[in-house]
Amino acid sequence: MKKMFEKRADGTRFILIVLFIALCSGTVLYANELETLIGAERAALLIGGASVNEIQTQSKNLLPLLVPNMPGVRNVIQSVQNSFDPNVMVESLYLYKKPAEANQGAWTEDEKTALYNYSLALSSLSGIQYYSSSRKTMRTFYETSMIIDNPENKNPKPDPVYQIPPRELILYARQKDLTFGDNVYQYTYRMEDEYLVFIQENLTNMNAGIIPAVRKNKLRSAVVVIDADEYFLIYVASMADTIVFPGISQRIGNSFSTRAEAILHWFTGQADQAFEFAGENQ
Repeated sequence: MKKMFEKRADGTRFILIVLFIALCSGTVLYANELETLIGAERAALLIGGASVNEIQTQSKNLLPLLVPNMPGVRNVIQSVQNSFDPNVMVESLYLYKKPAEANQGAWTEDEKTALYNYSLALSSLSGIQYYSSSRKTMRTFYETSMIIDNPENKNPKPDPVYQIPPRELILYARQKDLTFGDNVYQYTYRMEDEYLVFIQENLTNMNAGIIPAVRKNKLRSAVVVIDADEYFLIYVASMADTIVFPGISQRIGNSFSTRAEAILHWFTGQADQAFEFAGENQ
C-alpha cells in the first residue's frame, strides 16, 4: 500500500508540475474541441452545415448568448460591450473546415500570417453581396471599401501586408454602404496564439435615408476566428445603440444578421486564399 501510495503521489506531483508549467507559459493542454467552446448541441448544428444566430433588440443590459467558452474571447467581447451601452446585439456562429492542404492541427505561423494579411484586405469588401430581408433579394453591401490614412484626410492607402503580424493594429477605412451611406470606420486587430479578432467601430453617423439610425461611435462589430484543429470557429457579434422608434431596432437587428452572413462568406473566401498562399510558400 505504501509503495502504491508513493507511485500515486509521484504521479500527482508530475501532473501538478505539468499544469504549473502550462499555466505559467500560457500553453493550453487540450485541443479547442468545439463542444468545449460552444456546447454539444451548437457544435452538432455547425458540423451539420448550419449557422447559429441570436438577435436581441430594444433592451438594456444585454448578455452575449453565443460567445465561445474561451476566457480571452469573453474578455474581448465584454470589453467591447462595456465601451458603450448597446440596445441591439446580433450574434452568429459559423464553422469553417480547413482545406486538405492546411495543417489539420494548430495553425502554423505561415498560415496565421497569411490569414492575418488577407483579413486586412478591406478593399476586397467592395462589391460583396448580402440578402436583404426587407427587399427579399440580394443587394450590394459595400459599394466601395478602402483603407485611408486617417479619418480627417481620408487619403486612400493600399491594403497593408506584414511579414510578422503585429499583436495589435488599428486601421481606418472609408466604406460606402448602400443602406447606411458613406462612412468612416476604425478597425482594431488583435492576434493571439489561438484566435484572431478584428473590431469595427463607426466614426461617423450611419444614416438610413434621412433617419440617423446609428450615431458615431455607437456601433461595434467584432469578428473572432478561433483555431479549433481541423476547423475555424467564427463568432460575429454586432452591437449598436440605435434610435428607439417602433420597429426600427428590430429592422436594424435583422439587417445586421444578414450582413453578418455576408461578412462570414467574405472571410471564408479570404481564408481559402490564405491557405492556398501559405501552401505555395512553404
